[in-house]
Amino acid sequence: MNGLFSGAAARAALRSAHTSLTELTACVGDSGFEAAARFPGLLATVDQHAAGIRDSLSTDVRPLTPIILAAYAEGVRDAAFKHGWRPPAGPIDWSAKDWVLTRLLAVCSLARTLPA
Repeated sequence: MNGLFSGAAARAALRSAHTSLTELTACVGDSGFEAAARFPGLLATVDQHAAGIRDSLSTDVRPLTPIILAAYAEGVRDAAFKHGWRPPAGPIDWSAKDWVLTRLLAVCSLARTLPA
């Protein structure tokens, strides 16, 4: 089969999704996981966001995949940019309770649960 649903296209989409999630984790996840280890309230908030993401993606009907998760994260970022959100210029201040960053950290958390 050629086109969008060919094996090569599916493999490319999966590679792209993994790359996107790896980059997101490097930008948001690493410092966020460190902060969550120090601040239990942040960890609880991330867990709530992760549950919201799973609910919105209907993971009870279809399995969570890197492609779906990466697309979701891109949608969050795009919507945030359209509404004037900008990422921090320096290190992330996790005490600032930025909804977008917390949501993206939840995406990173869910990405950790996916099979390699």
